[in-house]
Amino acid sequence: MFKRILIANRGEVALRVLRACREMGIETVAVFSEADSGANYLELADKAICIGPAKSADSYLKINRIISACEVGEADAVHPGYGFLSENAHFADVCRSCNYEFIGPTSEAMALVGDKNTAKEVAKRANVPCVPGSDGLIQSETQALSFAHKVGFPVLIKATAGGGGRGMRIARDAAQLSTALAQAVQEAQNAFGNGGVYLEKLIEAPRHVEVQIIADTFGNVVHLWERDCSMQRRHQKLLEESPAPNLKPYVRNAMCEAAVRIVKEAKYTNAGTVEFIVDKEQNFYFIEMNARIQVEHPVTEMVTGIDLIKAQIRVAAGEPLPFKQSDVKQRGHSIECRINAEDPTHNFRPCPGTIEKLVVPGGFGVRFDSHVHAGYTVSPVYDSMIGKLIVHQPTRREAIECMRRCLNELTVEGIKTSAPVQLQILEHKDFQEGNVDTSFIERKLMKSG
Repeated sequence: MFKRILIANRGEVALRVLRACREMGIETVAVFSEADSGANYLELADKAICIGPAKSADSYLKINRIISACEVGEADAVHPGYGFLSENAHFADVCRSCNYEFIGPTSEAMALVGDKNTAKEVAKRANVPCVPGSDGLIQSETQALSFAHKVGFPVLIKATAGGGGRGMRIARDAAQLSTALAQAVQEAQNAFGNGGVYLEKLIEAPRHVEVQIIADTFGNVVHLWERDCSMQRRHQKLLEESPAPNLKPYVRNAMCEAAVRIVKEAKYTNAGTVEFIVDKEQNFYFIEMNARIQVEHPVTEMVTGIDLIKAQIRVAAGEPLPFKQSDVKQRGHSIECRINAEDPTHNFRPCPGTIEKLVVPGGFGVRFDSHVHAGYTVSPVYDSMIGKLIVHQPTRREAIECMRRCLNELTVEGIKTSAPVQLQILEHKDFQEGNVDTSFIERKLMKSG
């Protein structure tokens, strides 16, 4: 087992990893930018090292500075968290070449599943259904038009190196395709340094369902069931739950088994998430795989009782999984709300500033994963998420009622948060009945104001 782990991240996920390490008797090195120098969680680390200015490109994304921090902090492994360098195959390679174990998949597997185009080829070899898509990357407008006419409009343009909805556009006819294609390529180039895009047939109003997996280096691959992440606004998740409501049992089982086949085909190890969309007839299609721990991993932890961060660390240290597939059961229902520093009344614009008062809900089955506190200043430089409110109850109905109570208890003064919209979601009759899809918020909440 590792003696000391460097956490190459910040905020909520840095604190989450730090706590898991402390419970495992592992020392920690926290890195921080100048903007995060006053964060309380830094005091819990055995060492805290500044790696640069506030801007991510000059701190959390600087590979050489993180490697230097590993050396100064005498770490023997690196946990990347999510975001930043967590899915950077080059970073994983550099860590291992410098004798710091990267807590994640091999760089080869990461590169394979990290590119959406090659990931689809892996899925096809694993006999997993994919959304009808272009044969490789789109090289010209003529090629895009040819594909669109073949499968029929509407089509979805997607960045091969994309995420979070960037480099993604919908074209409903030939006139829209030209403009949408140029916009997607430019946005992808600006966001990821890779302007490659491909086309897919657009599945209207799908559900977004993903499967959590964990794989060790001995060939054991286990799924930890599914999460429904359909509550999104502009491809950004606001609320996640497990199990997915109204999903037929045979579909759930088939999807989870498909995720395991993809992971085995990719020779993937450590934690990852295989993502699918599900149409109105409950046909499912593979869309991508995330080679890291995800923001919404707590709902899986709550329904399975498995600590995913600890599992990641043990697998990276060369230990076999301590459980097999038949051991992993879904118990009860869990919901997570991402509490973001955003103003829903002004088109969800970021709302940085100082938190003047913070009252966190509690009670049976309630968890609040957050690094913020009263007096904490939310920086405009980083992601707007300030915490994750998670509940776990015996039934979905009880989980909804518990989350409603918790959101009403949650008090954050000094900044606006996304909590009012999440309350609207929970109080909507269609959500309560499990009638969800990725356009739910725009269609059912935004139009009504």
